[in-house]
Formats: sequence, structure tokens, C-alpha cells
Amino acid sequence: MAAGNWNVYNDFKAQSYKKIFDLDATDTIKVALVLSTSNAINVALVGATYGAITNEVANGNGYTTAGATAASPVIAGGGATGTITFDTGNVSWTGSGAGFTARAAVIYDSTTGDLIAYFLLDSTPADVSVAAGVTLTITIANVFSAT
Repeated sequence: MAAGNWNVYNDFKAQSYKKIFDLDATDTIKVALVLSTSNAINVALVGATYGAITNEVANGNGYTTAGATAASPVIAGGGATGTITFDTGNVSWTGSGAGFTARAAVIYDSTTGDLIAYFLLDSTPADVSVAAGVTLTITIANVFSAT
């Protein structure tokens, strides 16, 4: 599921140029879900860390606090095209019990705590409800690219 492009946090852009992250080797990349009232739905969030975000989806009913680990992060490209992209494996949650509701997915580096990007789950934007037995899959491709 993807309602649009990933929105890369300004703090992440600034820190990337300082070589603080190791996105495709040793750092663990995770995806958390947040409510419409979360401060994480703002690329200009200052001090953009996982610990600073508000209103994450509550633990339970198929969602686990701190989100899910995104496997196989990779920085690819360069070479002849000069374009570098960041991708990981997809993550998913299956609703249980009463299910859960979310507005956005936040990708972050759990090794450093720094937020990388977010995207809205619905382009309206609107909340997305995940009922018991329904799986929400977040496709993580081309989170950012640089030339």
C-alpha cells in the first residue's frame, strides 16, 4: 500500500550529508504507524527521532509498538546513471481483535532513532482501518533518490 511518495525529513537530509547513517549495512530500519494527530506527519519536525514522535498506533490488535523491522535495506545505483536509491523489504501487520487505525507510516533508523521519511496511507488523506484478519502491507521502494 502506498498513497504517494515518501516524504523525507529535513533533519535526515542534513544528517545524511554528515555521514551519520549506515543504512545498508549495520543500522536496523523499522517502520512505525502513527495516528492523524501525530507530530511525525511533518517533514520539518525538529529533533526528528522515534522517541520524539507523538501518537503512535497503540500496541495490540495486530500492531506492535515501535513497528516492524524492514529487512534487506539497500542503497543502490550510482555508476553510469549517477542516481542512488534507498529501498528495503516490505513490512506488514495483520489486524486482530478490534483491529487498528493509522494515518501514516514512518520509516526510521532504530539504531540511531532518527526518522527517515513518512507517507500517508491514504491520499485523501484519511485514516486507514485494519480489521481483524486483514493485512496492511507497506511497500518500501524508492524512499529517496539522489543524483
